[in-house]
Amino acid sequence: MFGEVRHLPEDKPVLQIENLQKSYDTDSARVDVLKGLSVTVTQGDVVGVVGASGVGKTTFLHIIGTLDRPCSGTVLHFGHDVFAWPDARLSRFRNSDLGFVFQFHHLLPEFSALENVMMPCLVAGSSRMDARAKAAEILERMGLASRENHRIGQLSGGEQQRVALARAMVQRPRLLLADEPTGNLDEKTGGHVADLIFSLNEQYGTTVIIVTHNLTLARRMNRCIGIHKGIAVELTRDELVRFGVGAG
Repeated sequence: MFGEVRHLPEDKPVLQIENLQKSYDTDSARVDVLKGLSVTVTQGDVVGVVGASGVGKTTFLHIIGTLDRPCSGTVLHFGHDVFAWPDARLSRFRNSDLGFVFQFHHLLPEFSALENVMMPCLVAGSSRMDARAKAAEILERMGLASRENHRIGQLSGGEQQRVALARAMVQRPRLLLADEPTGNLDEKTGGHVADLIFSLNEQYGTTVIIVTHNLTLARRMNRCIGIHKGIAVELTRDELVRFGVGAG
């Protein structure tokens, strides 16, 4: 079940982006956010995306996650131009191959932890029995077996974020996208959530892309990309601070 690893052919990058451009029209002007960004991510990478506030990190992540569309450029997931697909196929892909974790968990408060984690499986057409089994397994992996029947409001902030991570991973996505996943947590709790993300990468080969302002977290990644003036710049660990990465 959850432990199954889905490998890619070695010649197929997980993500290949060429000349990505994204602009927004405001009342007063046209704002160019991404201006020809190119990056390739291979299977098993843990990639940090850093940069000053407002440079387009979240926009970049939303386009990767097919939650937004680029104005121009090529975005290939696993060798496929996913934006050429009809909406129904794109939705299935988003549910099965991509996992999302955000700074604020976006869990459904009227449901239990277990029911929240079951949701992606049910959307994909799994039976309630199979969905429950998968959700219980990944919650146990997150150290939350004893909390699975608690409503979201009964959980601590760290527990809520671990439930969100479980929901993101329950379908065994090949690519996990996280936007400031530790940004709303204290240092110790955030470190525990980060440990879980890295262990999932190590044990299951999940490719991970994380937007972060956290210097400690960024330095743990095997690659860091800075977004500056609308393009991507490969960074060394020593170059992180000047791209707006702090010690928080």
